[in-house]
Amino acid sequence: MAANPETESPSACDRLMEEVCERENLKQALKRVKANKGAPGVDGMTVQALPVYLREHWPTIRSMMLEGTYKPQPVRRVEIPKPDGGGVRKLGIPCALDRFIQQAVLQVLQKRWDPTFSDSSYGFRPGRSAHQAVAKAQSYIQSGYRWVVDLDLEKFFDRVSHDILMSRVAKRVSDRRVLKLIRSFLTAGVLENGLVGATDEGTPQGGPLSPLLSNLMLDDLDRELERRGLRFVRYADDCNVYVRSERAGQRVMAGLKAFLTGRLKLKVNESKSAVARPHTRKFLGFTFSGQVQAKRRIASTAQTRFKERIRELTQRTRGVSVDQMIGALNRYLTGWRGYFGFCETPSVLQRLDEWVRRRIRCFFWKQWRRGSTRFRELLARGVDRNLAAQTAGSPHNAWRLSNSPAMQRALTNRFLRSLGLPSLNV
Repeated sequence: MAANPETESPSACDRLMEEVCERENLKQALKRVKANKGAPGVDGMTVQALPVYLREHWPTIRSMMLEGTYKPQPVRRVEIPKPDGGGVRKLGIPCALDRFIQQAVLQVLQKRWDPTFSDSSYGFRPGRSAHQAVAKAQSYIQSGYRWVVDLDLEKFFDRVSHDILMSRVAKRVSDRRVLKLIRSFLTAGVLENGLVGATDEGTPQGGPLSPLLSNLMLDDLDRELERRGLRFVRYADDCNVYVRSERAGQRVMAGLKAFLTGRLKLKVNESKSAVARPHTRKFLGFTFSGQVQAKRRIASTAQTRFKERIRELTQRTRGVSVDQMIGALNRYLTGWRGYFGFCETPSVLQRLDEWVRRRIRCFFWKQWRRGSTRFRELLARGVDRNLAAQTAGSPHNAWRLSNSPAMQRALTNRFLRSLGLPSLNV
């Protein structure tokens, strides 16, 4: 069940800016911004330099905020490749001071707004996670809702209408200074190739306030789905609706497209949206097996990305030592396992584990380079003379030899663990 969005009295919001500027709230915001690290914005100030700057300038900034005259700086545009290889994602990096102020505003608004959001919304909310969203989707499939309406909003963060978004904010906030500040964050402009361009739509991905504003904007979509009695899971702009038949799915898709374009001026990405069986689609890096028991599986695109990253980290031409390579692998594998270890297919993790070990054996083989060095290294690692000579003189390529009995004996799984290589299959 969704909470009632009308639970807050507007009078409580009139002194919101004072609440934003409270010492305890600011201390918490500074702590969070420092923990998130992040690159400098247009002014080049690092997060580490922020506390010193605030000690000197905060009284002036505070009075500007309380008077409603604070003006944020433009955001610095950075393009990062999308994980699925489908173009680039544009991030807007606010300067450290603006990130701090956004964080302070976020903390005050989130406390008020979050309890009113839908139970089916999981993205960027305290106490909620992608794993919970995936498990909820799985429970719908298990209950017989074996068709999914997979909605992808085209360039959602770049296309949000400021007027529609601000009208939603104004329904919940009556402090004009806070409304003005939020709008000024939206319209601060973007520095790209040395020129500042205006921003008349979109909420820049990269600022602390952006996820909360996107949840507020898409709260209308959640309400509409609830009004229609549909089973859905939304994580930021990634929304899946689960239905019992393909016909029902097509009907829902048509209705939602009309609602999103008409009410929210948002566009559905036709090429990435579909009505399909859940096992043919991916959701937050996972997919589901098509059997009666819908098990969580790692999407093939996520496995491909994983292998690409491991290839990069184990390239001999990177010019790093074995210790540095294992250190980088350790960090990446631990994080990856923390997320994808949630799958229910241990055999996939086992296969990937074997593949990673093979990449490392290949790295060693290439590092030994000459036949004489290879022969000496294999002997020193307990491989008998004949097998060592045969392998060292083999015409086969490094990848094939990385799986040879000699290399498996020379660089055992136990030895690789002793170097600090974590296992995915725990």
